[in-house]
Amino acid sequence: MRLLLIFLLLLFTSVLEAKSLFGNDEQLQNSLYTDALKDLLIATQKTRGLTNSYINGNTSAMLLVYAARDEMKSAIGEMEATTLAADPVINTRATAISQALVKLNRKAFKMSAEDAFSAYTEQISNILMLAQTVSKRLSAKLSPFGKDASYIMMEIMLPLTEYVGQLRGFGAGLAAKKRATTQERAKLNVLLKRVKELNRKMQQELATLVSKHPSKVNSAILIDAKKIDNMIFAYTKLVQNRFKNRQILVNPDEFFEDGTAIINQIITAYNKINKAILEDSKGWF
Repeated sequence: MRLLLIFLLLLFTSVLEAKSLFGNDEQLQNSLYTDALKDLLIATQKTRGLTNSYINGNTSAMLLVYAARDEMKSAIGEMEATTLAADPVINTRATAISQALVKLNRKAFKMSAEDAFSAYTEQISNILMLAQTVSKRLSAKLSPFGKDASYIMMEIMLPLTEYVGQLRGFGAGLAAKKRATTQERAKLNVLLKRVKELNRKMQQELATLVSKHPSKVNSAILIDAKKIDNMIFAYTKLVQNRFKNRQILVNPDEFFEDGTAIINQIITAYNKINKAILEDSKGWF
């Protein structure tokens, strides 16, 4: 009987280690807000790339631009619906981003391709900084798994989508006008380097996350990571081979779609990790 009680006590202790006794509402709200923030980031990246392609001559991109702008509005609405939106620091920064994007969308088609791309990139940088602010302001209230997972999501995965997004949008613009200057090709090489660096870091950090928290995140996430790795390898190789000369003979829509596929795969992995954070925020009571 005594051995049975000891066994049950050990079992109960191990279960409590895997799941908290009480829920973590702060972690829950952090997860909900950053999920909406992720949607805003992706929609803004799409708007930037499609706007760049349109201004450079790909008129078929216009309707897609308007669709991406609608996605931006929807994401902002989701952010504002969370309780975390009441935080004064977060609210101030989010409001400034929202207002800036509204103004930018109104004038983007009248700007040069380079200026419009830079303006959207500036706001995307602000979105990424907001994501990091949210994570850091609540860091002390997250579980050990929540902290590690949030770091990968905010500091690596979202920035990786941004650099793939820049490569996608900038490359699609060059493909639309069918030429590239020496300076433009140099910029492509900088983007290629950053994408490769962040991808390597993501592969390493996800492996560490699975090893460190096996009960919190499914090891199948590494299959997603490998798929991303293969897609990035193919995409960067295409850029290296097809954009190395002054004349560019690449279909801009297909190039944009291939970049979008990579971002979608990163977001698929991101969503799975975020789901694990949500599950981790639940308690027994």
